[in-house]
Amino acid sequence: MPSSTSPDQGDDLENCILRFSDLDLKDMSLINPSSSLKAELDGSTKKKYSFAKKKQLAVTLSTSKSLSSADEKNPLKECLPHSHDVSAWLPDISCFNPDELISGQGSEEGEVLLYYCYHDLEDPQWICAWQTALCQHLHLTGKIRIAAEGINGTVGGSKLATRLYVEVMLSFPLFKDDLCKDDFKTSKGGAHCFPELRVGVFEEIVPMGISPKKISYKKPGIHLSPGEFHKEVEKFLSQANQEQSDTILLDCRNFYESKIGRFQGCLAPDIRKFSYFPSYVDKNLELFREKRVLMYCTGGIRCERGSAYLKAKGVCKEVFQLKGGIHKYLEEFPDGFYKGKLFVFDERYALSYNSDVVSECSYCGARWDQYKLCSTPQCRQLVLTCPACQGQGFTACCVTCQDKGSRKVSGPMQDSFKEECECTARRPRIPRELLQHVRQPVSPEPGPDADEDGPVLM
Repeated sequence: MPSSTSPDQGDDLENCILRFSDLDLKDMSLINPSSSLKAELDGSTKKKYSFAKKKQLAVTLSTSKSLSSADEKNPLKECLPHSHDVSAWLPDISCFNPDELISGQGSEEGEVLLYYCYHDLEDPQWICAWQTALCQHLHLTGKIRIAAEGINGTVGGSKLATRLYVEVMLSFPLFKDDLCKDDFKTSKGGAHCFPELRVGVFEEIVPMGISPKKISYKKPGIHLSPGEFHKEVEKFLSQANQEQSDTILLDCRNFYESKIGRFQGCLAPDIRKFSYFPSYVDKNLELFREKRVLMYCTGGIRCERGSAYLKAKGVCKEVFQLKGGIHKYLEEFPDGFYKGKLFVFDERYALSYNSDVVSECSYCGARWDQYKLCSTPQCRQLVLTCPACQGQGFTACCVTCQDKGSRKVSGPMQDSFKEECECTARRPRIPRELLQHVRQPVSPEPGPDADEDGPVLM
């Protein structure tokens, strides 16, 4: 795709972008992994985690309060010797036409960025306030999670806005030594891919449900480049008897993600949330004993702590993870061993890199891989229903919801739609695999029941 900026405009960009001082920041370790590794949290921690998940911590753009007391050693304060006003850390956009920063102007397509950075943060609330101001300044929408362990974001806007955002992130003292341009995954999109901008402070930058103090991002599996991972998968698939192999190709994503796209021969856990992954490992620990595990996820972030959790169990021979995730793999190998679409957590639902369709319509079994939300009000499940079945009125995720959708409901009865539908009720929370697990086939799965279960899109 053509760039949204001319070479001359690129020079302007260099002049306009705020450059940060090259400061030497000390590594402030906030995480001390515990030897007690349990998937279930204790009561006190669970309450704190639940609260952090459901309610973003309050932040303010006001700079009237000091970031820390004068006698504390604060890396962020060292970075901001003259001002800790967030506006001092925004790029200068005065040399650009305001319309250039707004996605959807003219014929230029926008862009969506996906990235994460694990780095101990002394003041997540300040980072949250800065990110909110930065995204508003550049007219970006999306979702950004911030915690003491780092930052995880996906934002959309014009190509100029996303380019400015990347430049700022690569220049910011706390991240410049850990982030590089290649850590930002890009795809076609824009601000319209997200309903709004949501920035918040949480306990984890990806919700695994285990305190970062118990399982740290600092002890992950061995990172493999897309090329190295491709060779490992090729070697694995070339084996005559994969069931007797010492290697497991493990998909760390949720079932509705792997359903529409996955690596050939993978083990794709039938779990609904990543927070179920630790319990899945615990319940199926013998499956991984003395195995070489090749892990992958969308962009790599879930593998960071997922591989750390699996390694900490001490049963695997080796644990590897795909650096940059499926996103980076498909950039290099669009026709490689990953077949089907790549699920994304925004209003596009999926990205297409190849023509393979590996899933089916939940109603008739025809090949189909385009998700829609269940048509029943307030149900947030995802459903695969082909155009022919949609034309016949089959637009809900299950029979229960289809029946509810056909009834007129008003007033307080609307709350009845929030009850658990049969999609979730029939699905085991934590599945147990056979020791000789069934590998996911290349061709579409046998006709599935109408049991789609999707995420709440936030």
